[in-house]
Amino acid sequence: MNNKQRQTLIIERLTTTFSPTYIEVIDQSHLHIGHAGAQSGAGHFDLIIDKNCFNESSTLAIHKAIYRVLDDLIPNDIHALSIKLCNNNDL
Repeated sequence: MNNKQRQTLIIERLTTTFSPTYIEVIDQSHLHIGHAGAQSGAGHFDLIIDKNCFNESSTLAIHKAIYRVLDDLIPNDIHALSIKLCNNNDL
């Protein structure tokens, strides 16, 4: 799987599970070329997602919910995932 396919899969899973009004996955893998943990091709991604789609109130609970959905992709397809929660009016 290449990083474009990984981005698409991340978006599909999170959209299906949480129905966010905004979601963006940015491939940052080019910034980590040669990184020991990503030699196999796993990607580094930034996730920006609308926090209003989560029933959980705490940031920690939201991060845990996201990681549960993507757990089987870590570490083979996703090496690193940065999560930014936003409101619609932040965009």
